[in-house]
Amino acid sequence: MKGLKLLTAALLISAASYAQQADIKPAAPGVTYGKTINKDKAISLSALNKKLSHDTVYNGKISGKVTEVCKKKGCFMKLKQDNGEDIMVRFTDYAYFMPQNIVGKNVIVEGKASVSETPVERLRHYAKDAGKSSQEIAKINKPKKDVTIMADGVLVTE
Repeated sequence: MKGLKLLTAALLISAASYAQQADIKPAAPGVTYGKTINKDKAISLSALNKKLSHDTVYNGKISGKVTEVCKKKGCFMKLKQDNGEDIMVRFTDYAYFMPQNIVGKNVIVEGKASVSETPVERLRHYAKDAGKSSQEIAKINKPKKDVTIMADGVLVTE
């Protein structure tokens, strides 16, 4: 009986997640999520990195290609940089979510991009938690800088 209740609960949660994703409009050119935005004055990710080398915050529009989206409910996505690294994009107040078919699409996001720095001690802690060897952990000797974007709106361009 307990097994049946657990199975039923798992099915309900799965169905709710699917229904939530099914309510999100599929990505296609011109579709917006969150705040309605346009393409005007969007900068590339490489231009963003140049701006953030002088400042720690940029407010405006940024263009990029989506490489990943949260598989649970579309609560984040990642944009690919020229150097191969991804930039994490989250959505202001989790007010909207992305569809699964947005991967591979070009988008414009409008919001706040910022640089954060993870100290060596925390990086070593994460490496230890991830099961890295003591030799790998010892090689961590510089803080890591990451760019993240908090988007108010997303526009699919291609």
